[in-house]
Amino acid sequence: MNLSTLSSLGLTEREIAIYQALIELGPASIRDLAAKTAINRGTTYETLKVLVTKGMVNYLPKGKRRVFQAEDPDRLLDLAEEKRHQLEATLSELKTDIIPGLKHLKPEFSSGNVRFYEGDDGVEWVLRDILNSVDKLSDKAYCVVSTQALREHLYRPFPTFTRQRIAKGIHVRVLAIGEGGDEAELAERKWLKGEGDASYIAIYPPKVAMISLADNNYPVVVVIDSDAIAGTQQMMFDTLWQNL
Repeated sequence: MNLSTLSSLGLTEREIAIYQALIELGPASIRDLAAKTAINRGTTYETLKVLVTKGMVNYLPKGKRRVFQAEDPDRLLDLAEEKRHQLEATLSELKTDIIPGLKHLKPEFSSGNVRFYEGDDGVEWVLRDILNSVDKLSDKAYCVVSTQALREHLYRPFPTFTRQRIAKGIHVRVLAIGEGGDEAELAERKWLKGEGDASYIAIYPPKVAMISLADNNYPVVVVIDSDAIAGTQQMMFDTLWQNL
C-alpha cells in the first residue's frame, strides 16, 4: 500500500511512516516505533509530537512511560477537508485582493507584456493558451487572420486543437488569405485574395499572438498582452470582416 499521496495533506515521509507503523502495531512505545521504522528515537519522538498536534496520534500513560496510538484513518478525511477549506480561502484572497493588488503595481506596458517562443513547442503553447484563455470568457470567441502558406504547419504540434475547441464550445472567425482552409463546427470563414507571407495572427483580448515562419519553416512566435493593442487589432479585424 503506497501512502505517498498523503504528502499532499502536509504530512512528511517520516510522519507517514510512523503513522502507518502505529496503525500496524497498535499502541506502541517510541522504542518499538523506532525499531519498526528504522528512524532514530529522538527523531521518532519529535515526529510523534507533530502528529499529536495534527490530531493524527494520541498517547496514554503506561506505568512511567507513554505509549502512542494512531487516530482512526478517517482523520485523514478531516485533514483533507481542512486543506480544501484553506485552499478555497487562499483562492478567494488571490482573486479578490492579492492578484488585483499586484496588477495595480504593474506598469501599464513593459517588456513583460511581450513573450517570444520558437519551434513547434511555441506554436503548441499559443494554441493551448488560446483555448484556456477564451474558455474563461463569457463570450467564448476569438478571431484569426491566417495565410495559406502557414496553415499546413499550424496544427502539426497540436493535431487535436480543433476538436478540443469545439468540445469547449469556442467560436472562431477566420480571415483566410489565399485558398484552402477546412470548414469546421463553430467556425466562420471569409477569404481574402492574395497569398501573403506565411503568418498567423490570433486575437483573443487582451492578447494577440503572431506566428511566422523563419528558414526551413521554423516557427517563430510573439505574444503581446495589451488591452490597447488587442483592442486595435480587434477593431481592424471587425471592420474588414464587415466589409467582406
